[in-house]
Amino acid sequence: MKIIPETIQTEQQLDELLSRPDSAVVDLFRTLEGDIIFLGIAGKIGPSLARMAKRASEEAGVIKRIIGVSRFNNAQEQKELESFGIETIRGDLLDPEFINSLPKVKNVIFLAGMKFGSEGNLSLTWAINTYVPALVVAHFEASRIVAFSTGCVYPLVDIKSVGSIESDRPEAIGEYAQSCLGRERMFEYGSIKNGTQVSIIRLNYAVEMRYGVLVDIASKVKNEEPIDLSMGYFNMIWQGDMNAMVLRSLTICTTPASVLNITGPEILSVREVALELGKLLGKTPKFTGNEAPTALLSNAVLSHELYGVPKVSPELVIQWTAAWIDHNNRLLNKQTHFEVRDGKY
Repeated sequence: MKIIPETIQTEQQLDELLSRPDSAVVDLFRTLEGDIIFLGIAGKIGPSLARMAKRASEEAGVIKRIIGVSRFNNAQEQKELESFGIETIRGDLLDPEFINSLPKVKNVIFLAGMKFGSEGNLSLTWAINTYVPALVVAHFEASRIVAFSTGCVYPLVDIKSVGSIESDRPEAIGEYAQSCLGRERMFEYGSIKNGTQVSIIRLNYAVEMRYGVLVDIASKVKNEEPIDLSMGYFNMIWQGDMNAMVLRSLTICTTPASVLNITGPEILSVREVALELGKLLGKTPKFTGNEAPTALLSNAVLSHELYGVPKVSPELVIQWTAAWIDHNNRLLNKQTHFEVRDGKY
């Protein structure tokens, strides 16, 4: 059994850790029927998620097609996926003819979506977040679909609460969140209309060393930039733990579609996290504003009952992040905009 390291020094080490399947994922692949296709694979999560699936199938001793679909604007990323034994298909998911040409495999992981810069191109945001899911759920009507969504569809809740649960009524703030709720509704509609088994994953937030809430905070600490405290609390989960939970969610797809929150059990303070990062980076954080009495918080007790709590603690991820930032390692330079309260990303 491989041990979780105290430090992460290289991207190769990071990618190995993010894509490392645990025993439960390997056990799943021993019995999982059918191949897997990842739609929108060339994002922040897709490569490590697909690679985990590939590694799990190999460790389980089974042969499965692991297929990744994207426009692949970065040819090197496509080559890297293929080097791991992942098949790739290049095309535009906004093109109905392209979607209809895709192999109808049993298991679908839907990752396509738009957030960063969504406020500047709202029509494209709605097209990607609602039109594409409608096309996908129609084409893959006989498949199991795990579809990524976001905790942003929930309202801001009292910071003294336990966070939003799956049965809470969504109150999407801003057009990005509204389009994400539209994505969910398209999968729900297809699930009801065609009997398609769907699991909708409301994620809030996945982190690793190159992007995420912790990277955003740590970068500001290191650069001595003020940290906005108005969204003073947040949830997070190590992306490797999230990857394992998402793959295992292929077994809980239902019709009508079901919803599952995935995040860590802790409610973290932006101020306290920044102060801890400041200690590790030898910097004194600067703050602006004050903590509001509400925040975007999700309660993931159901996913923890199904899959256990995340194996990697926030304390360890904070330690990893500080070391990564301190050594000027590569970042994706995609801010989460976690501090946004009006839904305009």
